[in-house]
Amino acid sequence: MGVMLPTPASVLPAAPWNVLGLMSGTSADGTDAAMIRVDPRAFETGDPFLAFLGHRHLPYPAELQEGVLAAAADTLRPSELCILQRRLGECHAAAGLELSRELDLKPHIASLHGQTVQHRPDFGATLQLADPYLLADALECPVVWDLRRRDMALGGQGAPLVPMTELWLHGRSHPWAALNLGGIANITLWDGARVQAWDLGPAMSLLDLAAQRWLNLPFDPEGAHAQGEITIDLLERWLAHPYFHMAPPKSTGREVFGADWLQAEAAELERLPLERRLATLTAFTAEACARELQCWGNPLPTGSPLWISGGGARHRSLLGALASRLPSFRTEEDHTFPSGAREAVSWALLGAASIAGIPGNLPAVTGARRPGILGSWTSKG
Repeated sequence: MGVMLPTPASVLPAAPWNVLGLMSGTSADGTDAAMIRVDPRAFETGDPFLAFLGHRHLPYPAELQEGVLAAAADTLRPSELCILQRRLGECHAAAGLELSRELDLKPHIASLHGQTVQHRPDFGATLQLADPYLLADALECPVVWDLRRRDMALGGQGAPLVPMTELWLHGRSHPWAALNLGGIANITLWDGARVQAWDLGPAMSLLDLAAQRWLNLPFDPEGAHAQGEITIDLLERWLAHPYFHMAPPKSTGREVFGADWLQAEAAELERLPLERRLATLTAFTAEACARELQCWGNPLPTGSPLWISGGGARHRSLLGALASRLPSFRTEEDHTFPSGAREAVSWALLGAASIAGIPGNLPAVTGARRPGILGSWTSKG
């Protein structure tokens, strides 16, 4: 009989665990690594998070970001995808190793999201590129990875998966909403009795592509250029997109609201002054978020907090547009973790839950047939 690999939990201390989460979101700007301390025994009681230990952001080199965006636009050959996976694996391993050395702390486990380059929930398919073996070798710890596809195998969308972690972090004592403005906007609502979550539409994906195209910048700092008049007819046409007529569970990505979308609208937009282009795109994100919440979300008591995180939390024009459209909420930036760290923290929690044997998806959110323990794992070597 061959030698059986030990499960990660069997070679870990009972508690606590130092867990490294690695996330590369739909903004496609780099890798975020976050280290947290978790009590695996407390997942059952809903409060496994013990401490935030540190965060490191490693930007993608220009060539790597171009490869990611090309993969999302479905223009890479298989050989190029193969090489891109290796390069992304190297970037994730470097980010994890840098944070580990900075903290002088070795993680017990790492949880790897990878870079989403295709998300096709209508076909039950999603593709995140990274290399767990490079990460396991660099950090000398087990790696949990490929968490989304278990939910898809169970009939779910594979997204969003962060709602469970939002419950672990925010608790259930009072109603709240958490809005993440990465490349795509996603919401988690807790009304005191049940949780809702889904992707609302574009957040920073289109705005960042517009900044790269017309400002020659990776993003519009604080939304400073999005100050023009809004072109209403364009806005209303965009809001007629079929995605906004679908009821949750639903999820989306750059395949829908990405480079192809902006290219199709570029001729119309370029008839407008620059500030008006960016203001109309900003209004698109804000109006889509507001309409989705009003259409599909359970009402929360007036004054309930709406915590905003992700890169869009630094876009002042977008924050103002959201606050004016959602007056019943107490809109505020989520400063629980450093900017960019939150999704990496969520992924660390999901990976730890999987090792502890705890399901990480919510079927009412993703549409899966049942809860599932997410991901696969790779030994430390």
